[in-house]
Amino acid sequence: MPYKLNCFIPFFFILIVLLMTGCSANSSQKDSNKDRDLNISKVHTNKPINQTAANQAKNKLMNQDEVADVKAVNSNKELLVAIKVENFDRLRLKKIEKKSQTELEDMFPDYKILISTDQKMFIELEQLEQELEKDHTKMDSLNREFKRIKALLNEKT
Repeated sequence: MPYKLNCFIPFFFILIVLLMTGCSANSSQKDSNKDRDLNISKVHTNKPINQTAANQAKNKLMNQDEVADVKAVNSNKELLVAIKVENFDRLRLKKIEKKSQTELEDMFPDYKILISTDQKMFIELEQLEQELEKDHTKMDSLNREFKRIKALLNEKT
């Protein structure tokens, strides 16, 4: 009988070590999810193109667990938002898009809000954000870009 007990002690010890390492890897993954909202790029311009609504929308949407990254640009009355979704959550794109739409409509009732989970829209808005950050964009060219991006969005649907 003591021989059988001695066989289980190393097995039990190895089992505990494996469980502890598995749990610690999971906690570091959760910590990286908490730090992901540090990746939000806030657009600040010196010109009369105020991007406060876009920055607030980014903060609001990054609180959703499904959202990995957000790009947003606003004009006087329109807000264009592109969402990048985690891989597993791509199965629920329409539901995430609808949830985000209602949250932003409640937050910004005066804006016409267009949301997309399309990668091309994400890239287009990222480029427009960079142009705004460099102050290379005027209000009329911003409106032209909005029309072009909205046409691409309507073309996809």
